[in-house]
Amino acid sequence: MTYGFQRTATGRVVLRVDDVERGLLMSVARQVMDLVQPAEASPDQDPLAAQLGWVDGDVGISDDPAVARLLPDAYDDPDDARDFRRFTENDLRQSKMQHAMTVVEEIERSGEKVAVTSTDSWLGLLNDARIAIGTRIQISEDNHEELAGLPDDDPRSGLFHVYDWLTFLQESLVRCMAPALYGFSDDDVPMAEDEE
Repeated sequence: MTYGFQRTATGRVVLRVDDVERGLLMSVARQVMDLVQPAEASPDQDPLAAQLGWVDGDVGISDDPAVARLLPDAYDDPDDARDFRRFTENDLRQSKMQHAMTVVEEIERSGEKVAVTSTDSWLGLLNDARIAIGTRIQISEDNHEELAGLPDDDPRSGLFHVYDWLTFLQESLVRCMAPALYGFSDDDVPMAEDEE
């Protein structure tokens, strides 16, 4: 069982996970990659647009609600939103992919204790995974308790527990990085027991 992210005596951030948690984090990261994978450029795409990462043609918000939440419209006006998406969506997708790939690489090269070298990537992935799962189970402040009380045979129950665990991980990482945000001093940050 994980205790969340912890800071070592030398200031490094680590996460102790068992095999099940490692597997779950890897699966979640790969699922986020599947959701945000940029489309391959068309062979007849404008070369300058392809080089700059712009999307050719008409670009709209995804029909998948989770992807639509991960890559929302930036403007209320449909034309402005489409133009902005055309010029930025590919870069945003690549950034989200890079966060997930970095987390997978850090997990793969670690044992039970994951040495976190890119806190930004971890925060990005945890946030994206929570958004995707939260959208799938339609979580809100109004129904959080209802979802927490679902019977185990409800398909949303497992997703809720993953969502809740990812929320705990995200909060513990933020607490390690910026304890003052939670009203704690540096002395209150969870500390790893050893340096191994």
